[in-house]
Amino acid sequence: MSSTEAGAPLDSLLNAPEADWRDRALADPELILEDRDLMRALIAANDRQMGGNIVDMRGIAMERLQNRLDRLEDTHRSVIAAAYENLAGTNQIHRSIIRMLDAKEFTEFLTLLGTDIASILRVDRVRLVLESAEATETEAPKVQKLEDVLTVVAPGFVQEYVTGGRDVPHRQVSLRQVGGDAERIFGEASRWIHSEACLTLDLGERRLPGLLVMGAEDPHQFRPSQGTDLLTFFAGVFERLMRGWLD
Repeated sequence: MSSTEAGAPLDSLLNAPEADWRDRALADPELILEDRDLMRALIAANDRQMGGNIVDMRGIAMERLQNRLDRLEDTHRSVIAAAYENLAGTNQIHRSIIRMLDAKEFTEFLTLLGTDIASILRVDRVRLVLESAEATETEAPKVQKLEDVLTVVAPGFVQEYVTGGRDVPHRQVSLRQVGGDAERIFGEASRWIHSEACLTLDLGERRLPGLLVMGAEDPHQFRPSQGTDLLTFFAGVFERLMRGWLD
């Protein structure tokens, strides 16, 4: 109980006559013990009375316990904040998936990525990257009305972009700051897109891989230290929807 919560009983106690104050304190000591500010004042007065040359082990122990309690309260608040953030993220993923399921045509499905889905997930850009045998490093087929969301690239681009050409273990979701090759995906927006989430897509047998990239202006929105469970789930649903459309 805080000093605020115990305020009314404590005020009546302090305003009582001295004899009555003493009797009530002895009868119900929790009125004092549960008030942190009053206990700190009593401990400080006791330390001054004992003098600076005496080591008060009980006072030291209480101070340490108080510090531990403060740290536990801070941890408790952090856990609650993280739980609310995770719940909000889960709701965003669920809403975006339901919205994608509403699409009646493939063109509508892709268009939603750059509009409703980007808005629900609170990202600034969403780009779908598809490899095509008809594309080269310098030229690729143009898809009318979908150039704002769809990028067609040459085979091998997805692996190269995600790993940066390095021999590193493959992960379905990579969170990071934007690199030098981002212009190929984001175009002119690469000048102000500073962090990205790269979701590699398995589009089925005999099909080249794909990549779904979410870009954010905030350089800290996507960081390698963040969890990827929700985005991994989203990528799994998205690639299954893509297989259905491609079939």
